[in-house]
Amino acid sequence: QVQLVESGGGLVQAGGSLRLSCAASGGTSSRYAMGWFRQAPGKEREFVAAISWSGSSTYYADSVKGRFTLSRDVAKNTAYLQMNSLKPEDTAVYSCAADLRTGATTVLTTQRRYEYWGQGTQVTVSS
Repeated sequence: QVQLVESGGGLVQAGGSLRLSCAASGGTSSRYAMGWFRQAPGKEREFVAAISWSGSSTYYADSVKGRFTLSRDVAKNTAYLQMNSLKPEDTAVYSCAADLRTGATTVLTTQRRYEYWGQGTQVTVSS
């Protein structure tokens, strides 16, 4: 059973930056495709960014492209979401997800493809 623990959320002013971390543990392999999703109040959860288990492939939602960067440390089983130029509309609960059933360069952009989920971390961007 894989456990995911997110950290790094908080309150920041518009234009500021935050870095979210997602640490994975408990699995028999470190070959997780990982992704981030977010859910704002009253809205459905939406895709933010994804990275392959090798780290060689990434994919971003148009709304965050150029502002967010997803990376990973395979040895530490941790993914990092660097969020720059934050906007009030980025306010949401951010959740990371992982799945072992992918190839080295595969990125997963849909929620149903992920087997494991973290508990989420709140990001609030004030105007």
